Amino acid sequence: MPKQALVSIEKLCIELGGRTVVSQLSFSIHHNEILGIVGESGSGKSVTAMSLMGLLPSQNRSLKATRMDFDGQSLIPFEENRFRALRGKEIGMIFQDPMSALNPSMRCGKQILEIIALHSPLPKKDQQAYMLSLLEKVKLPKSIAKRYPHQLSGGQQQRVLIAIAIACNPKLLIADEPTTALDPEVQEEIMALLKSIQSQSKMSIVLISHDLNLIQHWADRVLVLNKGVCEEMGTAKQLFQRPQSPYTKGLINAVPPVDQRPKRLQTVLDFVNGTAKPANETTAERKKRHKHLYQQPPILEVKGLEKTFRQGKDSHHALHEINFSLYTGETLGLVGGSGSGKSTLGNCLLKLTQPNRGEIYYEGTQIDKLNGEVLKQYRKDVQLIFQDPFSSLNPKQKVWEILTEPMLVHKIGANKAERIDRATQLLEQVGLDAAHMNEYPHVFSGGQRQRIGIARALAVEPKLVVCDESVSALDRSVQAQVLNLLNELKETYGFTYLFIAHDLEVVRYMSDRILHLQNGKMIGVGEADDVYQQIQDHKALKPS
Repeated sequence: MPKQALVSIEKLCIELGGRTVVSQLSFSIHHNEILGIVGESGSGKSVTAMSLMGLLPSQNRSLKATRMDFDGQSLIPFEENRFRALRGKEIGMIFQDPMSALNPSMRCGKQILEIIALHSPLPKKDQQAYMLSLLEKVKLPKSIAKRYPHQLSGGQQQRVLIAIAIACNPKLLIADEPTTALDPEVQEEIMALLKSIQSQSKMSIVLISHDLNLIQHWADRVLVLNKGVCEEMGTAKQLFQRPQSPYTKGLINAVPPVDQRPKRLQTVLDFVNGTAKPANETTAERKKRHKHLYQQPPILEVKGLEKTFRQGKDSHHALHEINFSLYTGETLGLVGGSGSGKSTLGNCLLKLTQPNRGEIYYEGTQIDKLNGEVLKQYRKDVQLIFQDPFSSLNPKQKVWEILTEPMLVHKIGANKAERIDRATQLLEQVGLDAAHMNEYPHVFSGGQRQRIGIARALAVEPKLVVCDESVSALDRSVQAQVLNLLNELKETYGFTYLFIAHDLEVVRYMSDRILHLQNGKMIGVGEADDVYQQIQDHKALKPS
């Protein structure tokens, strides 16, 4: 007789705002397993997980299923008191964005204590010691308890979220993109930590991710979602070695190849439609195409840049003697581990952070000397695609307002109708429908919000775009679409990119040259393939 599943779902249907987002979905989650859920942005991954915890929006929502059982108990009818009894205690969740999920006004220890006090049977006198033991369990020092979320790195914030999620020893842990925007080393640490906790407690994990490599390595079984429908399901080994669906094949193969440089990346749609594989660009062709870039004055020049952050008696040297030039029409990749100074450098270039020393020149003029209309023009010329798609969009503005506001500030478009028309075109260019123009950011998936952020950055026709982890929140197929789009826009409009990312393969594919940072210092700059190989050789020399 087969063992009873921890979760059994049959014919789950979810509608949000009148749109069907999940349709006739049936699957199970076994005891003590890691179930991976993959699919493109908007495929219903997070919505499906949210339905298990009763966290779907209460308005304009329809939730139906012929069966939804958790640990042998039916959750139908879907009543809030049923879900409230499970949330935090029986089902824990690691949310996609740690900075948004953590309360910025509360110390981290107090946030962990809050869930212990709510659901744990521990007497109050023992709760503090248990909270500290949880910090140790997620490999954080006890001093983290007294710190606020903004004082932690992304990896540390994620560990605090894990501590909160496992505080009451749940039977099921939902990990929604738990390693998004983390560099590969921290990703590995977080996943090894989750696997270790799962092995000790025998709990089940739903691992939602757009990172197919991560799913292949850590999941036992995989559910592939496509527009809210199950495309295929099987063991990780079966699915990655012998995918049956063209959609699944597309997801697996929509990655920048290591040994080739195609002129465009293949997307899921290419595989579904049987589109011919794009031709490769040879190294000689690429160097010839780029040669003219360096025969002109740079659009941006950085000399001796230094930045130190101070907090009380402590100081952190974020940037040390950074020197480089960026040329019109070039893509300069910026890579480095968490805390290497990548985002700090980008913020200095955007005048969002003031360096302690050094000079930054834009088109020959030092940016510290810019003011008035000249400074306003610099703000227009140099745009940022933010790392965090949720906090960078105004939750009170509809999409059309988000996209037309910068046009209005910089006097682009003769009237409102013209600006809305341009906004609609931009939205479609980044892969969203014109129908989304009247919706608010909260109704979109993380990947969809990031595409809105990209459209907003392009709305004012910039010359230089700083892409700060601009594709890290996107699934591989949409990532391929956006990377293709960025390259097409670069060819059409002559954009220049500073492309910041932790995904080395993506940076290599996008970049003409790569600048490598480590602990705030430049340790390499040069032709993309050369720096990529240097980094790989350095990794190979590290002891395992």
